[in-house]
Amino acid sequence: MSLLDQVQATAAAPEIFLVVAAMALLMFGVFREKSADIINIAAIVVLGLAVVMVITGGGARQEAFGGSLVIDTFARLMKVLTLFGSAVAIVLSVNFMKTEKIERFEYPILVLLATAGMMIMISANDLVALYMGLELQSLALYVVAAIDRDRAKSSEAGLKYFVLGALSSGMLLYGASLIYGFTGSVSFPGIAAAVTGEPGLGLIFGLVFLIAGLAFKVSAVPFHMWTPDVYEGAPTPVAAFFAAAPKIAAMALFIRAMLAPFPAILPDWQQILVFISIASMVLGAFAAIGQTNIKRLLAYSSIGHMGYALIGLAAGSPEGVQSVIIYMAIYLIMTLGSFACVLAMRRKDGQIETIGDLAGLARTNGLHAFFLAVFMFSLAGIPPLAGFFAKYFIFMAAIKANLVTLAIIGVLASVVGAVYYIRIVKLMYFDEPAQAFEPMVTEVKAVIVLAGLFVLLFALFPQPLSSLAQAAAASLF
Repeated sequence: MSLLDQVQATAAAPEIFLVVAAMALLMFGVFREKSADIINIAAIVVLGLAVVMVITGGGARQEAFGGSLVIDTFARLMKVLTLFGSAVAIVLSVNFMKTEKIERFEYPILVLLATAGMMIMISANDLVALYMGLELQSLALYVVAAIDRDRAKSSEAGLKYFVLGALSSGMLLYGASLIYGFTGSVSFPGIAAAVTGEPGLGLIFGLVFLIAGLAFKVSAVPFHMWTPDVYEGAPTPVAAFFAAAPKIAAMALFIRAMLAPFPAILPDWQQILVFISIASMVLGAFAAIGQTNIKRLLAYSSIGHMGYALIGLAAGSPEGVQSVIIYMAIYLIMTLGSFACVLAMRRKDGQIETIGDLAGLARTNGLHAFFLAVFMFSLAGIPPLAGFFAKYFIFMAAIKANLVTLAIIGVLASVVGAVYYIRIVKLMYFDEPAQAFEPMVTEVKAVIVLAGLFVLLFALFPQPLSSLAQAAAASLF
């Protein structure tokens, strides 16, 4: 192996390791009956080892496969967050899959393959790698959404996600082909070198289609329509996975795909992002108010949160990117904690998803009610919880970039959105108790408590995450 090949293999080692491990576990699962437990544990270990490989991969910027993949501080941090989200999603799923009798050894393997796709997305430095990463992630996620194949809602969720995902992939690919046609390059540095002056109409069209495809992946308006149906139809741990790791990877890709190839035409794509951001925040704030299913409510909540995150990207500055990274890290913890609380909504006759069933929870299970209230207040952005600081950094970055109107709309949307979060807290603490839930399983309780402590104590120790985000943002500029 030549020195160049060794460097490339080292740079892409975590991705290669994930795919090889997934293939090995697939062979193990095929030839050994009742192997789901072993494969779940092995998949979590594999994700942990991948985190170690990412962190110890060297601090310098590296490129692999002719510059198609780039590994910098930004990529490393976002990969660690993605791997963490995937590992927690598997932890949350183990007991649920057994109880619902949908335990399949393929599930953690599909999560590993989807995560490999996400890591390629995060490091993508040209349009081909971008598309390859997206498709590797998406093809695994289509199957994961429909993993409970004997239940009509789960199959429907998988089918809807597949059809709309294929449409978005087509739009993204069409945009990529237009960008290639008008710049003569698929690599981000090559496109940046070609796009210096006033962009032509063809390039703008290509950019619009590219943004449309990426907006679908982060479930931003008007490409959000799959989100509530898929979250509701998919098994709860799968919805938790969808809301966590893929969102981190897609937002990282969105950041790199805007800032690396198109810094010279910031005002052009900034307008599009401002519109998408406002639409997502407003829809997320108003559409969730009438929801009765808590997973649908969290789906609309996630649409709104992607709108807030896009404010930071629209700023197009190092402070903006830093604020998005902080926002996505805090969002990841809040979301995993919220979905763990939803997983704990279980009675003898099965899983409960109706918001009304949370009535009086404070009197039947004080710990569950307390931490769910913490997550709801944090998602609403109420100080001194972590969610407040996430929004604070985003709004300050927007104001520095002279996007004052956008920041004001974000604050107003937050106020409206607080209505449905506080309604859940009111139900739990002031309404007559509904039938009590079953005791929580250990791993779900651990996720709830650890995520809750992070949200509660972030105000005391914001510096580590802020410093990491600052270094990651600086590596893009």
